[in-house]
Amino acid sequence: MIIKSFEIDKSNISKFKLFVVYGENEGLKKEIIFKIKKNHVGKEIRYEEEQILKNKNAFFSEIKNKSLFEEKKTLIVERCSEKISETVLELEQNYLDDLIILNCGNLEKKSKLRSFIEKSDFAAIIPTYKDNSQSLINISKDFFLKKKISISYETLNLLVARCNGDRGYLKNELEKISNYLVDKKVLSMKEITILTNLTENYSAAELVDASLSGNLKKTQEILDENNYSQEDTYFILRVFLQKAKKLSNLLENIKNENDIDKVISEHRPPIFWKDKPIIKKQLKMWSYKKIYGVINKINHIEVKIKRNNTLSIILIKNFIYEILDQEFSNSS
Repeated sequence: MIIKSFEIDKSNISKFKLFVVYGENEGLKKEIIFKIKKNHVGKEIRYEEEQILKNKNAFFSEIKNKSLFEEKKTLIVERCSEKISETVLELEQNYLDDLIILNCGNLEKKSKLRSFIEKSDFAAIIPTYKDNSQSLINISKDFFLKKKISISYETLNLLVARCNGDRGYLKNELEKISNYLVDKKVLSMKEITILTNLTENYSAAELVDASLSGNLKKTQEILDENNYSQEDTYFILRVFLQKAKKLSNLLENIKNENDIDKVISEHRPPIFWKDKPIIKKQLKMWSYKKIYGVINKINHIEVKIKRNNTLSIILIKNFIYEILDQEFSNSS
């Protein structure tokens, strides 16, 4: 059964034992999973998708293991993808006494997992999409109203524009603002500008990761959706340089260790879990010689932009498509 995210409070979700929550809005997914758990009591057990794929029998044993003296369980599987669909298809309805929640990324329309849950009468699927500006403005207005803080509509728009359509980002920024406010009763646009993170920080990192991963479709989407300024190109180049240097260091260590997983896990500063699959993919696609060439190219482009910044956007886009062409030649 399909349940819309805004219908969850009105739906009788307690009758379902299996939930799939999917999409790109991490903040909304977090809220939904919290609401689902509220209807159930018992021990919470968390899994990663990779754990289940490696040892499916242990997962099924946990589901089927029932005891008169043991409390009910809530099993949450994080970072799921289409790969887990075969496991879910094997789940027997009769064994679902405990609550199972699958936290998935984006699922395509042709997904087996989506199709199965959407047609099921014992399971529910809840899609999440990016929040629109009005919903984020409403969340922000409620926050400032409760705090009795005066804020202009223009400043609200600026705050919302920096949250990339995700209430999770917005709530992080509101928490930061809350810590800053103390006894303040008015918040200016300048203060919001200083306090909040730029949306471009997220889009630039995504752009660089997509480029270095050879993901042409994602790269084009980001370039089409963002109206980059000349100043933005400096930031994008800095992100490129930072990530390229990290890859070069990792590739250098792989020469000696010859174990990608170990090199990634031992890297300092530690690599965030969410970035590990992307970096692992990039390490398999790039050689030390090729990534060193990218670093040199970045330095040359920066010099050119400093000489004539009117060409900055053309230069950065040409560079990105060169990266993609080079990557396809690497993997061919």
